[in-house]
Amino acid sequence: MFGYDEVRRDVRFAFTDRYGGVSTAPYGELNLGGAGEDPERVGENFRRIADAFGVRPEAVVRVSQVHGRDVHVVRPGDELPPARIPKADALVTTRPDVVLAVRAADCLPVLLAAEGVIGAAHSGRKGMYAGVVPATVDAMRELGADRITAVLGPYACGNCYEVPAEMRAEVAERVPASYAETSWGTPSIDVAAGVRSQLEELDVEVVDATACTIESEDLYSYRREGPVSGRLAGLVKLAG
Repeated sequence: MFGYDEVRRDVRFAFTDRYGGVSTAPYGELNLGGAGEDPERVGENFRRIADAFGVRPEAVVRVSQVHGRDVHVVRPGDELPPARIPKADALVTTRPDVVLAVRAADCLPVLLAAEGVIGAAHSGRKGMYAGVVPATVDAMRELGADRITAVLGPYACGNCYEVPAEMRAEVAERVPASYAETSWGTPSIDVAAGVRSQLEELDVEVVDATACTIESEDLYSYRREGPVSGRLAGLVKLAG
């Protein structure tokens, strides 16, 4: 169920793999999203995630991701689940009774924590370019976060994430550290390297829990599997 699961400073960080759920082929087993999957199976998979975190299913809070930089704040007293799922690519909260979740299938999930504040961001190439992770850090600091730690999860690595040369040049002009080359010598983008540089500029500690979604069959990858790819999740929760 969890390819990575660790508690740091009274915060639990986890990234799912594709095992331990009820999804069937071609989405098996722990698909947490994606077009074409039976919504009841996705719902049951999220219920299993909630059980593993010791919360009610509605307390696993997620957003409708749109590859932007908007951050949704989950505030004390907010209705769970919300009447309408907000469109955003990151969440932050001070609530210890919720799990923040972002989904991905090649994009980079980033989990963040400070004393009493947590965040989760979905940062693919577009999100990195737009600055969704710096926006998440800003939102956490507005809630009182001081020393922030970020954990970087599975993504399509720079050795595999091939893009046109023009795209690489455009992205690298804004985020130079993302400039990369595939293992076979063609232009690529390394999203994690770019996000790491953004976080280091903001004085955020970075923990590398990355794995390549394209290379690992234990993970979902849109690049490898196409439209029938499922989604993994990054999950973070305060103790309490």
